[in-house]
Amino acid sequence: MNMIFERKLPIPQEVKEMYPVSEDIKNLIAERDREIADIFTGKSEKIVLIIGPCSADNEDSVIDYISRLRTIQDKVSDKIFIIPRIYTNKPRTTGDGYKGMLHQPDPNEKPDMFKGIVAIRELHMRALRETGFSCADEMLYPENYRYLNDILAYVAIGARSVENQQHRLTASGLDIPVGMKNPTGGDLSVMMNAITAAQHKHTFIYRGWEVHSQGNPLAHAILRGYVNKHGQSLPNYHYEDLISLCELYDNSNLANPAVIIDTNHANSGKKYDQQSRIAKDVMHSCRHDERIKKMVKGFMIESYIEDGAQKIGECIWGKSITDPCLGWEKTEKLIYDLAELV
Repeated sequence: MNMIFERKLPIPQEVKEMYPVSEDIKNLIAERDREIADIFTGKSEKIVLIIGPCSADNEDSVIDYISRLRTIQDKVSDKIFIIPRIYTNKPRTTGDGYKGMLHQPDPNEKPDMFKGIVAIRELHMRALRETGFSCADEMLYPENYRYLNDILAYVAIGARSVENQQHRLTASGLDIPVGMKNPTGGDLSVMMNAITAAQHKHTFIYRGWEVHSQGNPLAHAILRGYVNKHGQSLPNYHYEDLISLCELYDNSNLANPAVIIDTNHANSGKKYDQQSRIAKDVMHSCRHDERIKKMVKGFMIESYIEDGAQKIGECIWGKSITDPCLGWEKTEKLIYDLAELV
């Protein structure tokens, strides 16, 4: 086998014992989980904003950003429920490049997976302690989910992972909303099959155990645009796309039809400054069709303190080192604008 086995890592239970969650924080998480579930089941008419950096690269700047969201959340709490993005794994199309805080807690240093596991748990817990936010993360590696399962509010399955059986089955055992992105090629049947699998019960192998999942009725769609055979980015957030998704849900037996619109990636052609326009376009569609309004539960937005992106090593505070993000001033205006449109 062409692998070098560095060391055996602690199991999730051991890490949780090292970094336990207080009873006050557990109660806070439970209350937020109830509010989020009410949105996805239609009991609440608020929209969800899953918003934050493309990838979490620096603990202090991420907390700085999330603290700013806290101030806004208190002003728009009757219309919008904010779930900050703390994405600690970064999928790479070719495998090259920065793979996220899990791999490199310091982007300028070599990978250290033990430090990474500790760093991602501490960052999510610090957000809870200092801002009261339970946050979202991408489940890039299903076997690693339990390092954070007791503190996350939302999980996304990426466009390259949505066809993977282990991702689908693991999602079926989660008790928080799991968003399934459409694949990069845009085939919505793949996404719908993933949602169906996640909402059903399964028996499978997970971390060396035979487990029985109960199905996750909060599994739902994320539309993120797609790339055609010529490599061109094409959107799928327009009125006609949303009507098509409504019809796919109508012809399924899925619980709680729901979609989150990813305003970046192929929907924007990675033109981060288009995210505000895209979100408002979707809200316009919601006003014109009650089915769309009921189905659209919110947005996924890539946002940080500074506009754009930088290279690793440039050290500009709060500027993405992966995909370009919407800066704070534009983000603040977007949130207030959306609150007016809900």
